[in-house]
Amino acid sequence: MELHNLTPAAGSVQKRKRIGRGTGSGLGGTSTRGHKGAKSRSGFKQKRGFEGGQMPIQRRLPKFGFKNFNRIEYKAINISTLQTLADEKKLTKIGLEELRNAGFISKNTLVKILGNGELTAKLDVEANAFSKSAENAITAVGGTVSKL
Repeated sequence: MELHNLTPAAGSVQKRKRIGRGTGSGLGGTSTRGHKGAKSRSGFKQKRGFEGGQMPIQRRLPKFGFKNFNRIEYKAINISTLQTLADEKKLTKIGLEELRNAGFISKNTLVKILGNGELTAKLDVEANAFSKSAENAITAVGGTVSKL
C-alpha cells in the first residue's frame, strides 16, 4: 500500500449533483424543481411550521400551564442534614456560609429549612425561611432561629 493508490471505500463517496448545467447533464431544464408553481420559482419561502394547509401542530395542541414570575424558589434543606453537618464539622452555628462551604448550596441560593429528620444538637441556624416544624424542632432542643 502506497499513498498514490489509497482510495475511499466503495460506495462511500458519491458525486455531487450539478443542477442546472444544461440539458446534456440530465439535470438541466427544470433543475429538479418540477413544472410551475411557487416551489419552482426563485425566492420561494415557506412559513416555518407550515404543513401543506393541514392544521399545524402548534395550533392543534392546546395551551396549558402557567409560569409565575413572582415565585421565590428556595433550596430545601432538612434538619437531618443540619444534624449530620453539625456532627461532622463540630458546628454550633449554621448559616449560609457553612452550607456553601459544605457544598449544599451555590452562591446566590435562597435556603429554606424543613423539619424532616431529628435534631439533637443545640444549633443557631441562619436561613432565608423556615417551616413551622423545623422552627419548633430547633427551638425545642434549645437552638435559635434567625431569618435573613
